[in-house]
Amino acid sequence: MAKDKRPSIKNEEQYEALRDQGMSKEKAARIANTPNAGEKGGEAEKYEERTFDELYEQASEIGIDGRSKMNKEELIQALRNH
Repeated sequence: MAKDKRPSIKNEEQYEALRDQGMSKEKAARIANTPNAGEKGGEAEKYEERTFDELYEQASEIGIDGRSKMNKEELIQALRNH
């Protein structure tokens, strides 16, 4: 893949808006490539309402370093800032 090429983005408009808000390329692409990208009214459970194990699993899936030493609050912060 060429340097200035990137993988396909399902919702280019949302991707650009997220980048304009200061999100990393990785995080913006991950959000813009979700099956319901661009739809409002998400039904996701708030991080604070999830168990430690659920947060840890999500952190593992997206590759957050140092997660094994984090408590629930630190996992929430890391997930929000990734």
